[in-house]
Amino acid sequence: MEERLFLYDDTVDTKTRFVSFVGKNQRFDLAILHTDRFYGKLLVLDLQSNRFAIIGSDDLDEPGYIEHAYGLNEEDANELRSFLYEIVG
Repeated sequence: MEERLFLYDDTVDTKTRFVSFVGKNQRFDLAILHTDRFYGKLLVLDLQSNRFAIIGSDDLDEPGYIEHAYGLNEEDANELRSFLYEIVG
């Protein structure tokens, strides 16, 4: 049996917030993980689409980032982006 080469194998404490809200066209069910792992950014999981992204305020300002990361049209992405601005700060 080959020896496995780990780049890292850490256990960290996280704070997880589960949020569900309804936008104009769809419902968003999110798990938002706060950890010191991502340089102050949040790990945001969309529980319906099984997509996730590491998000900070700079990512929210990046054109097309939310649309691409979560497979959303512009209108739905703007609703999600607006919510995320409230929690990212």
